[in-house]
Amino acid sequence: MRALGVVVVALAALALAACDRESAKSFSFVAGSENTVLQPIVEAFCKQRNTTCTFSYEGSLDIGLALQSADGVAADAVWPASSVWIDLFDTGRKVKDLTSIAQMPVILGVRKSKAEELGWIGKDVLMADILAAVQQKRLSFLMTSATQSNSGASAYLAMLSSALGGKTVIEPGDLDDSTVRGTVQALLQGVTRSSGSSGWLADLYVEAAKSGSGYDAMWNYEAVLKETNDKLKPLNQEPLYAIYPADGVAVADSPLGFIDRGTGPETEKFFTELVAYLQSAEVQKQIAATGRRLPFSSDAIAATPEPDWNFDPTRIVTAIRLPEPAVIRQALDLYQVALRKPSLSALCLDFSGSMQGEGEQQLQAAMRFLLTPEQASQVLVQWSPEDRIIVLPFDGRVRSGFEATGDAEAQAALLAEVANEQADGGTDMYSCAADALTRIAAAPDRDDHLPAILILTDGRSEGDALGFLEQWRRIEPHVPVFGITFGDADKTQLDTLAAATSARVFDGRGDLAGAFRAARGYN
Repeated sequence: MRALGVVVVALAALALAACDRESAKSFSFVAGSENTVLQPIVEAFCKQRNTTCTFSYEGSLDIGLALQSADGVAADAVWPASSVWIDLFDTGRKVKDLTSIAQMPVILGVRKSKAEELGWIGKDVLMADILAAVQQKRLSFLMTSATQSNSGASAYLAMLSSALGGKTVIEPGDLDDSTVRGTVQALLQGVTRSSGSSGWLADLYVEAAKSGSGYDAMWNYEAVLKETNDKLKPLNQEPLYAIYPADGVAVADSPLGFIDRGTGPETEKFFTELVAYLQSAEVQKQIAATGRRLPFSSDAIAATPEPDWNFDPTRIVTAIRLPEPAVIRQALDLYQVALRKPSLSALCLDFSGSMQGEGEQQLQAAMRFLLTPEQASQVLVQWSPEDRIIVLPFDGRVRSGFEATGDAEAQAALLAEVANEQADGGTDMYSCAADALTRIAAAPDRDDHLPAILILTDGRSEGDALGFLEQWRRIEPHVPVFGITFGDADKTQLDTLAAATSARVFDGRGDLAGAFRAARGYN
């Protein structure tokens, strides 16, 4: 009997070892920011399987571009907001077993007192009503960039569909209609702040409400509006009232897809079991509790409606049909070069002595990317002729200032000026920021543009932020100050400016052009 016991223990050990070999040791995800709230649900499954799971969050365009690149996605699974971006960019069919995890219509959340003022409480609201409010200067809103983030693209496509009279499918010729273009362009004049991330935009709304300088409204996912209101409630701030445009909304399908990187069958097995776990009744209840709709639920599982702010995930919405990928790409190009609210961007370029060598070469290469339409258009960040660009090379002082529109000839002239700059001298980014702010404030048409300051620096700046921030507070509307770092930049100084001005800092040390592209999604 004792010998039999030894054999049983040995067999059990072998079985456990085989089980371990079948389980993925690690699994990585690249996801859209709107999926952050679902990470704990996935991590519970990872813990059950003794698998180390890691998450990185990227914009929809970033995920798409990675799929399109030769190197591919550095993750085992992609989880964007919508399969649109996979259809658009995954031409090599790298994504397998794509499965919708949730559905989220993109709707307009309006500060409740503003919704009452507009007479929108308890009634159907059309896109034409939203347009009228924008044109009457009674409404402005936050909205992510349509070329960077799915929520912005969804709102934009719904605007196009409405302008076409609720046409079932947008076709290529529809985008040439001048009336349609004019209507959508007028709607987009309502944008008061843009971003490349739906989650960041929601955080911006909450922070502004806390500071007493709140915004009127925000285009975002139905579920993200719930998350936002859940944060506003304990702060005693009024909720966002949900407006479901009656003439149609775009619905995100939150697809989870597998990327086979040759790590073995246990990795794909983990993915398959994860999808089954997410489709289980118990987990579906958890997903539904976040305000998301369930595409594969046979039961009537949904978060509890909240009539106080018109939230109802059981409500049947008029969903627009998304056009073919080629038409979507055409629509996004049209948005970038003609329809979006134009930007007024001041670029502070660090040409101090510490930039000599590699830093100067990187900066010049980044500017060639940004000011060459053929290159910028490949990743949907090209300038439009209505954009205003201010370039301010600086060291211990602002050396000179160059201003131009965003047409191709003017960009070439700016690029020629930048090419003449050479690194030398000290570093004072605050004097450059102050000069940029003065120029933006003096622009006669600044109210028709989205203003922003972008500071590119590799070193610690002389001076401090106090004087600049005093100037900044006196000028309204307030201008966000974004930072792009490379080299051994002191990120703390840029973080201080970004936090004080409701902006962000982007890490350009690995990919300066990529950081420029990300920053362009915010103005």
